[in-house]
Parts: sequence; structure tokens; C-alpha cells
Amino acid sequence: MAKNEQRLKDKTQETATTKMTLSSGEAVNALVEEFIGRTGARGEVTQVKVKILDGRNSGKTMRRNIKGPVRIGDLITLRETEIEARRIKGSFKGRTV
Repeated sequence: MAKNEQRLKDKTQETATTKMTLSSGEAVNALVEEFIGRTGARGEVTQVKVKILDGRNSGKTMRRNIKGPVRIGDLITLRETEIEARRIKGSFKGRTV
């Protein structure tokens, strides 16, 4: 019984430290560079390419999904810069207007 309690204790500590590393850090600004397409069940989400302006990944370009109105040149705030959005299926060329 003591071994099971130890395993449970170890797992709870692992999840707590994992959550802290993912959520620790401040929000960073990013600049919308390119419009990729619309996604979501009703097309309510826009997929764009953004350039991270500050933080650990500054200068990195990544795909993000944004809900709501967005234009090229907008400044958005990201809570995290680790996870990138999946590609939209299809061969839609982004516009750079």
C-alpha cells in the first residue's frame, strides 16, 4: 500500500511542475503578418501567421488561430508561444494585403 501512495504522490508532483512550466511566463506581443484562411465549424476562426516581438521566442514566425476580427498589421497578445496551430486542410494561398 505504501508503494501505491508513493506513486500517486510522484504523479501529482509531476503534473504540478508540468503545469507551472507551461503556464509560467508572461504574455507576449505578436504582429500579424499574413492571412492564411478561415477555419472552424462556421468559419468564425481566422488562421494567421504572426511574428513574436518579445519574450523567449522573439523573432519566431508561427501559425495561430484567432477568433474575432483581425487584419494584417494588428498587434495581438499571446499567453504562450510554444504551441503552433495545425495547418488548414486544402491549398488556400494566403493574401498579403
